[in-house]
Amino acid sequence: MHPNTILQEDLNVSVERSEEETVKVIVENKIAWVYYNRPEKRNCMSPKLNRQMMRVLEDLEYRDDVGVLVLSGEGTAWTAGMDLKEYFRENEAKGLGATRKAQREAYGWWRALRWYHKPTIAMINGWCFGGGYGPLFSCDLAVSAEDATFGLSEINWGILPGGGASKVVADLMPLRKAMYHAMMGENIDGKTAVEWGLINEAVPADQLKARVTEMCNVLLEKNPVALKATKDAIRRVKEMTYDNAEDYLVRAQEAANSFDNDGRKEGIKQFIDDKTYKPGLGAYDKSKQQN
Repeated sequence: MHPNTILQEDLNVSVERSEEETVKVIVENKIAWVYYNRPEKRNCMSPKLNRQMMRVLEDLEYRDDVGVLVLSGEGTAWTAGMDLKEYFRENEAKGLGATRKAQREAYGWWRALRWYHKPTIAMINGWCFGGGYGPLFSCDLAVSAEDATFGLSEINWGILPGGGASKVVADLMPLRKAMYHAMMGENIDGKTAVEWGLINEAVPADQLKARVTEMCNVLLEKNPVALKATKDAIRRVKEMTYDNAEDYLVRAQEAANSFDNDGRKEGIKQFIDDKTYKPGLGAYDKSKQQN
């Protein structure tokens, strides 16, 4: 079977889930594991799922027991994109107002994730298609299984890659790769996604969660104020001139220092005075910081 035919309606399974059941959350060791939970539909994003994702993000963002958020999918897919029946056909039948409402619900949680207070990692365990590129881009880091499948299949059914997908590939990939990916409608695997700049790395599927956990534990050792300032800075300065970026970063650093000057001072103290760590080899010991 051609891989483009294996998307949302191929399992012939009908599962009724409440809105709350469309997203699964497990919090352990300061890591929030958030899973799309429509495996029978390759975790395609319905209006119900989009509304629940916003609730989940809002609930987790400032919880003291959460330091990193990981977004993944139940079953064999990360997400097959937007639900063609529930998101597109049914809303279009209700008119432009329903379509716009559905768009606001989807793009709203992607935007919230893009500027999230905590570091975020996309753990791509399987299929990642079309609209899935929105939340993929919103996560700070992205790791996939080597045999995961990425695709912009929109051209194959007569539309352009909308919902931000074209912007995602234009931002992350070299021009020729972005053009090929969007125009040809061919799928790529995790290794190719790394080579083309779509994700950070790809590992064997049986090592995926262990690798992501390892990354989470590294992030949990960092100063959370500095992490938030850093992720915002990288996204902001990408579209600035150098002079504007330089000015922004000076002000951003001043703001971060004002908010958490004790953390900065403790890091410098441990390096210069205590000689207990080296910045190039890891993070300073946050447990010794006075709160």
